[in-house]
Amino acid sequence: MMTYIILAAGKGNNLQPLTLKYAKTSYKLDEETTVLQRMVRSIRRADKNAEIVVVAGYKAEVVKAELDGENVKFVMNPFYEVTNSISSVWFAREFLERENVAIVHGDVVFSDDIISEYLTVSTDYPYVLVDSSKTSPGAYNAVIRNNQILVMSKKLENYTARYCCMTKLDPVSSRLLKEEVDSMINANMYDQYFENGLVQMIMFHDFQLFCKDIAGKKWSEVDTVDDLLTAQEIHRGS
Repeated sequence: MMTYIILAAGKGNNLQPLTLKYAKTSYKLDEETTVLQRMVRSIRRADKNAEIVVVAGYKAEVVKAELDGENVKFVMNPFYEVTNSISSVWFAREFLERENVAIVHGDVVFSDDIISEYLTVSTDYPYVLVDSSKTSPGAYNAVIRNNQILVMSKKLENYTARYCCMTKLDPVSSRLLKEEVDSMINANMYDQYFENGLVQMIMFHDFQLFCKDIAGKKWSEVDTVDDLLTAQEIHRGS
């Protein structure tokens, strides 16, 4: 059985005022499907035995209501106002002890082939998805050599590809990440992206993190209104 940790606790400040009343994961792709519902249902179609864990925070009751009946487990990040995704992963850290773990952002829409070819396929080594066709300043970009991540950050001036908000972990790497997240939280680094924990592991612990480039495939992280329109287009094409 694979475990999927979906991070859906954030406020979506980049989309305000659209996110003043609703979490951005609750925006509709059609009349019957929100961004988060699509993620959960896409995983379930491809992996009927999936253990799906949603980390909620902002507008948690709305998020829980829209996933009623979807057979998911919920973890709360009560400090979503002042923390970042590393805290959400920390609250879900018990699930990092599973045998095959995927961590994915809840505000992303992937085409069905990305779900079936990457997200719901088990792995025996850690990797992230990247897109070499979508690099842009200020995005969470990566420097890559020989299909291996050297560094990822929003502050890179030179980069190879954009990180696609999906991390796949084997049993060893998931436990190493759990230790690193614990260490960073204990050092009051609760305002960091969890991916920065992966970077710390690369920089200081000789951790090997690989990548797979999905350039040409369709996906959208919903950070702007234009992103939402792109996500709706991807959804219509499924």
